[in-house]
Amino acid sequence: MKQSFDKGFITPHPVFIIATYDENGKADAMNAAWVGQIGGNQLSMSLSPHRTTTNIKANKEFTVSFATKEQVEACDYVGIVSGDKVPDKLEKCGFTVTKSDKINAPVIDQLPVAIECKVIELQEEFNETRVVAEIVGLKADDSVLTDGKVDLEKLHPIMFDTVGLCYREIGASVGGAWKAGKKYEKDN
Repeated sequence: MKQSFDKGFITPHPVFIIATYDENGKADAMNAAWVGQIGGNQLSMSLSPHRTTTNIKANKEFTVSFATKEQVEACDYVGIVSGDKVPDKLEKCGFTVTKSDKINAPVIDQLPVAIECKVIELQEEFNETRVVAEIVGLKADDSVLTDGKVDLEKLHPIMFDTVGLCYREIGASVGGAWKAGKKYEKDN
């Protein structure tokens, strides 16, 4: 029997590290689990006031890297420490950056996959900034590629469990998309 609750939730959420440059070219990053894809070439995210949010508004370009099991401590750290209070937080957790060759944004060297983005629209609502951005490129280390594609089993991306308040690793494939359900077509 199912029980009824007053509120619902959506979990898990992919964990991303949003990286930007400030007006002086200093890199900053934050942890964000409120990012979603729109179609094939856009993403949307909702950000509360942060240094990274200010940088996105000013620069209109940023990267979104997949947080990984191997870097969970550093990825969590950039989410719990403000760049306003700890300006060298990237160095403290061992992150180094390389400037993207497509946009004016840093790529975190220790995270194997980064999505390069340009802002399309900013919406202010409920003390949050909703960012809609075009995906203009992707950087991926050879170590996480299989047949020229990002392999999640090699990447080890993590998810945020909003119920357990923890990070979880994505597991193995359980079925092929647009294939697993074909068994029902045989009966028609």
